[in-house]
Amino acid sequence: MQVFWTRGFERTSVEDLTESMGIQRGSLYAAFGDKHQLFLEALDRYEERFYRDTQRFLEEGPPREGIRRVFQQVVSDCACGGGAKGCFITNTAVALAEDDPETASRVRSNLRRLEGAFEAALTRAEPVTLRGREPKALARFLTTSLQGLRVLSRCCVELDVLNDAVEVTLSILDEPAPRGSETRKGDPGNG
Repeated sequence: MQVFWTRGFERTSVEDLTESMGIQRGSLYAAFGDKHQLFLEALDRYEERFYRDTQRFLEEGPPREGIRRVFQQVVSDCACGGGAKGCFITNTAVALAEDDPETASRVRSNLRRLEGAFEAALTRAEPVTLRGREPKALARFLTTSLQGLRVLSRCCVELDVLNDAVEVTLSILDEPAPRGSETRKGDPGNG
């Protein structure tokens, strides 16, 4: 996972993988079939680890604080200092998803899972946090913002830039909804 995450799929050779794993080429093929299948399994492992941590943050304490912790963890994990690897899922989406349907499917699944975790947390939130907004719409906004933060972190920007982005993003939970958005589609009075 670390080799693919650091180098990307295209720049990672089978030799890089066998050296990192301490196995022979034949063992890699016997265990995983090919480099692409190993890549998909590494992507799944990364996603599972990220999702597990995200769930833990969102289930501990108030939803708004859990959401803040998810964003802060991304800043911590992706900020410069560790080689500016960015996010493995985001890097994969940018580099491979357009030409690799199997990889694109995995990336979409990850994003839906993240959105669902945010939505579940927001559904538990106090109405004052939602300010008349739909949990699903807020979850989509947070997922999109988190992905943008991950892309930005790949450029090795200063930590204060990333933290400012987090603060502005989370301010959506403090601001009232735009006028008229309190009425949901299909509700009486929503023409």
